[in-house]
Amino acid sequence: MRKVIELIRVSTNVQAREDRASIPAQRAINRRTAQTYQLEIVHTIQLVNVSGTAVLRTPEMQTLLRLIQNPQIAGVVAREFSRVMRPDCFSDYVLFQAFQESGTVLFLPDGPVDLNTKHGRLLGMIRATIAGMERSEFMERVFAGKEEKRKAGKHPNNDNVLPYGVGYDKVRGWFYKPEATKVKEAFHHFLSGRVNYWAVAKKLGFARESSLRYIMRNPIYCGWRVIDTRCNPLPSASKPGRDGRQGYTPKIMRAPEDVIRVKVIDRPLISEEQFRRVQTIMDAKKHKHWTTDPNHRSRFAFTGFLTCGLCGGRLYSAFTGARKDYYACKNRRLKLGCSARFQPREPLENRINQLLGEQIRKQAFLREIVAGQAANQASKNNSRSAELRLRLANLKQKRQRVLDLYIEGIVGREECNTRMLAIQRSVDRHTELLLREPDAHNHSFRELARFLSPFSRWKSLSPQQKRCVLVSTTAAIHVDRGQILGISMQVDCGSELCSPPRSRSSITPLACRPERRTLYVRLPVPGDQ
Repeated sequence: MRKVIELIRVSTNVQAREDRASIPAQRAINRRTAQTYQLEIVHTIQLVNVSGTAVLRTPEMQTLLRLIQNPQIAGVVAREFSRVMRPDCFSDYVLFQAFQESGTVLFLPDGPVDLNTKHGRLLGMIRATIAGMERSEFMERVFAGKEEKRKAGKHPNNDNVLPYGVGYDKVRGWFYKPEATKVKEAFHHFLSGRVNYWAVAKKLGFARESSLRYIMRNPIYCGWRVIDTRCNPLPSASKPGRDGRQGYTPKIMRAPEDVIRVKVIDRPLISEEQFRRVQTIMDAKKHKHWTTDPNHRSRFAFTGFLTCGLCGGRLYSAFTGARKDYYACKNRRLKLGCSARFQPREPLENRINQLLGEQIRKQAFLREIVAGQAANQASKNNSRSAELRLRLANLKQKRQRVLDLYIEGIVGREECNTRMLAIQRSVDRHTELLLREPDAHNHSFRELARFLSPFSRWKSLSPQQKRCVLVSTTAAIHVDRGQILGISMQVDCGSELCSPPRSRSSITPLACRPERRTLYVRLPVPGDQ
């Protein structure tokens, strides 16, 4: 008996539930097919919550592609061709190449498909194209049916996409839930002159001010259901989830003639006049906000590039009651155990500008850094780096376990967020400690000068150009108590370190580029431990 691999696939988690018969039905048909062609099923590949367009992104399918390289595996058995793939782009047909090179035969209830024969290649291409067209036609029919329901004022989707404080059922139609009174209070706050999103959201108990801003834009609270977006219909727009699981499709704006506007609630939460007045207030706030001003320049020149030297957390801009500017550690704000002090903006930025604009160009300063790295290399134990890397790998696995528990519904959102914050804080701390460990490669003066060459014209750059340099070098500046402890950046591990290509034709292909790693330049500053 020839040995084969069984392939089972369902598109959603709902189809895999015990009260559904999709997986047992596929398994039963595969057993009959194996009996008909005298096959022995030695391994089962089961894909759950995987679309036919994303099978190649799953680790299970990669396992199958490795298994069929074994000469003892004669083929793959499946209930129907669409269980193997539903291609929506030409790159999906690469699966046929893997089957052909390994001599794998696809066994279906209505007969085998051998891609090594001309008849099998023709039949395989036709059936794959039909499977892809079936999916496209199914999606079009589903969208058309839901669209008619939307035009009739009905809700064709699940309850998890309903607006905040709004419910729907087939008997009552659209209605407001008790929590919708918070939305009404928010509108009254804005109409009475209290227009601070953060203050209103905090008073009413909303998780984020952005949530309140999004909620108050919805005309459902004045009785109208307005749908002006839709999922992008292009196949390339779909975003698969992790490991090829079902993801999401970004939304795009509808054409003006396709916008749906239906009156669904006769007794609205607020009047249309009140809704229009609040929209005018919000538009004015948005127009006057500094983020919409192209000429705005933030006083905090290094926001996003500063890292706490104690815990590895990111520093953000902060103000005190005396309206003085400070940089503060985000982990301290979130009460995650960091005791870093607030660092005044002006003295710290002056030190950074002096370092990157003057000291970094001095040969004596760079040679002092090289000598310090050599001393640290000789004095510290290299096993410390391996231990920190192992802890970071364990934290990564722990974070994935928490996400899996949340996806399965075992832990709630609040508990998941709490655990994730604690894990992220540990990751930041261990990453900061790992960066400070001596590198296995002792960098020479010439190499270090090449690494830091992007900062050679620092003094002549504008604040925006300085930020561009930091972005291009993926630099992070590690500070504590107003002192600069070091700079970390991404560098190439190849022989030609940080050397730009001379022409477009000399650009190294992605697969042949040298490995990139993080270099931590430890600076000789006063008080550095």
